[in-house]
Amino acid sequence: MAQLIVLGGAPLHGDVAISGAKNAALPILAAALLAEQPVVIDNLPDLQDITTSIELLNALGCVCQRSDSHTLRVDASTADRVIAPYELVVKMRASILVLGPLLARHGRAEVSFPGGCAIGSRPVDLHLRGLEMMGAVIEIDGGYIKAEVPGGRLCGNHILMDVVSVGATENLMMAAVLADGETVIENAAREPEIVDLANCLNAWGARVSGAGSNRLVIQGVEKLGGGRYTVMPDRIETGTFLAAALATRGCVRTTRTDPTTLEAVLIKLQEAGALVATGSDWIELDARGRDIRAVDLRTAPYPAFPTDMQSQLMAVNAAASGSAMIHETIFENRLMQAQELNRMGAKITVEGHTALVKGVAQLRGAPVRASDLRASAGLVIAALAASGETVIDRVYHIDRGYERIEEKLQGLGATIERRQGPNIEES
Repeated sequence: MAQLIVLGGAPLHGDVAISGAKNAALPILAAALLAEQPVVIDNLPDLQDITTSIELLNALGCVCQRSDSHTLRVDASTADRVIAPYELVVKMRASILVLGPLLARHGRAEVSFPGGCAIGSRPVDLHLRGLEMMGAVIEIDGGYIKAEVPGGRLCGNHILMDVVSVGATENLMMAAVLADGETVIENAAREPEIVDLANCLNAWGARVSGAGSNRLVIQGVEKLGGGRYTVMPDRIETGTFLAAALATRGCVRTTRTDPTTLEAVLIKLQEAGALVATGSDWIELDARGRDIRAVDLRTAPYPAFPTDMQSQLMAVNAAASGSAMIHETIFENRLMQAQELNRMGAKITVEGHTALVKGVAQLRGAPVRASDLRASAGLVIAALAASGETVIDRVYHIDRGYERIEEKLQGLGATIERRQGPNIEES
């Protein structure tokens, strides 16, 4: 099992180029199933979840060709299979996103219940309820979602989601693109990745408006053509490197990124004491010689503070002065990194969905174990700020969302390497 070995205590400094956004790339890959002509997707991050998505497209009959590690050509004209198998879907939660496109394109689909990080229940009820409102008949059988459209084509409808859900918004938007008539999605998610998906669909011939607001309007079209699209920069990877610079009292410039997608995070980094400067496609954080203070935060849907940055800021708080409260409102199990940070000398108390973090003068290296993707990023940040050596086990989690993270950190002056460790099972 792979491990990351980190010798901490040195400030990060330099420039780091940000990869394409995983959370935008995954729905865009699923959307390729809607197109009758080949599509080319640029700026794909080279990640395990992307590889799994490509394997899933191949399993559904698509022809996928990489020209390099960040560019993919998908021809879905040959995609005649409608069963998304368990062995692929179980690896990744986002696999559920093929359900809407398959139903819209073929009138039927069988998708295994998805897997992914164990950060809490993320029910697919909203996905299924919305598709049923568009005319799908759905049953659960043998761990599979089996859906069919009796008339062969979905029908537009007015859909009010009682809970904001990024995945359900994406699935229903893609399904509505080829539905008859108009679909309105109220209480839609507003994340930048939703806007990126809408822009991609429109580039391929869809008619989606309202992306970025809580009301999406989709005019169904007869078919989607092909085209080329470039995935947006990863705002969470950007925020992670900035948080690492803050925790280590360094100075880092993230390039090939978009500051407009990170306003809530940048506010917290400045509140903590960092100097932050931005340009059209870069963000620089300077924490050299600064007094870094713990900051309160509460996660909520965009444009509020993202749950995907919560563990990284917990690590910063653990190495800062003062105390702060962290309220996690999205996932019930997303404070699990606290006990591992405490192994490194942090003082974190968790009660329900709230963590009280009391900053300490110096974190200490220790053996720790990652529990999910973003928790692993938090542990890397803590290890970079700590004295001594930290060994992080189960880093396959981090490979799901961060491209070549140890190489990028080495480029910023970190002492970090990957090695094969013992095969440690869950206790």
